[in-house]
Parts: sequence; structure tokens; C-alpha cells
Amino acid sequence: MKANAVIRLKLPSKKELEIVYEALVPETVKPATTRSKAELKIEDASLVLTVKAKDTVALRAALNAYLRWISAVFSVLSALEKLG
Repeated sequence: MKANAVIRLKLPSKKELEIVYEALVPETVKPATTRSKAELKIEDASLVLTVKAKDTVALRAALNAYLRWISAVFSVLSALEKLG
């Protein structure tokens, strides 16, 4: 893999950290493409996303996908919080 990135996200609570982690782990186990590979782990109060890709185009696509999924999880959590 020629391109890689590490993103560390500090989340507001341990509960949210675990929810995001559990929601995204299946995506790392069986990636949609062979052009990139992602790894998630929890370190301290942060979610650490490591993406390795064959090229920068694949890296960008994978990062965009994971960041959109994280955003979607937060949108759902926010909607649920408003309900109740």
C-alpha cells in the first residue's frame, strides 16, 4: 500500500465512542474493495482510524466513506436524543 492516513477522533463520551466503533467495525472486517484497507481501534477516549490504500484516489474514497459513516451515526444519535 502506497498511501496511508491516520485519523484520531476525540468523541464526547465513552458511550458514543463505543457506538461508533461497533457500527463501523464490520466495514473493516470485509472491505468493499481490495484497493484500501482500514483499521479501527479505541485508544484512551479517541477513535483511531487507520487507512492504507494502493493510491491516493483509493485513500480519499475510503476516508470519505468512513467519515460519512461516522457523521451518519452522529446524526442518528442526535435524532434519537431529541426523541427522548
